[in-house]
Amino acid sequence: MNVVIIDYNAGNTQSVIYALNRLGVEPVLSADQEVIQAADKVIFPGVGEASTAMSFLKERKLDEVIKSLKQPVFGVCLGLQLLCRHSEENDTDCLGIFDINVKKFEAKLKVPQMGWNNLEAMNSPLFDGLNEAPYVYYVHSYYAELSEYTIAETNYVNRFSAALNKDNFYALQAHPEKSGKVGERILQNFLSL
Repeated sequence: MNVVIIDYNAGNTQSVIYALNRLGVEPVLSADQEVIQAADKVIFPGVGEASTAMSFLKERKLDEVIKSLKQPVFGVCLGLQLLCRHSEENDTDCLGIFDINVKKFEAKLKVPQMGWNNLEAMNSPLFDGLNEAPYVYYVHSYYAELSEYTIAETNYVNRFSAALNKDNFYALQAHPEKSGKVGERILQNFLSL
């Protein structure tokens, strides 16, 4: 299986590579449009800031490449947020795959949410084989609002989209590569789509 991780200078790629290696997959890290388009599966991870990441993607025309993909695509953390329409983080227009907004948590609790929280209302093959309300690892200050694309929810400050799906695009706010056996199963399920 040809798995490509989009390399767009938004960190975290090495831990995603290691997580895939543990599943017996040797992914390719690339910013090359043709390499990305030829992949069987594409992973769009991210740790960083929305406007800087979007500028990088646009400069290299990767924004258009991502929008054109027909194979399964998996956005992780910042990757999920960039697949949405707009982020409050530096008032950033994003890719618009999911026609929803990304908002900043109100500081009623510690922000960023950093640590373990559970997935609820799971409704996707992405979560096959998981127990009810499994725990996953989060580090984020912004969240995608609930919508018709929501396939899992988490409650922190308010309920938000823990995972999204539209057509061939899937996304998870938590870090599967840091979420132990649960995260491993989510990655395996994505690779099996």
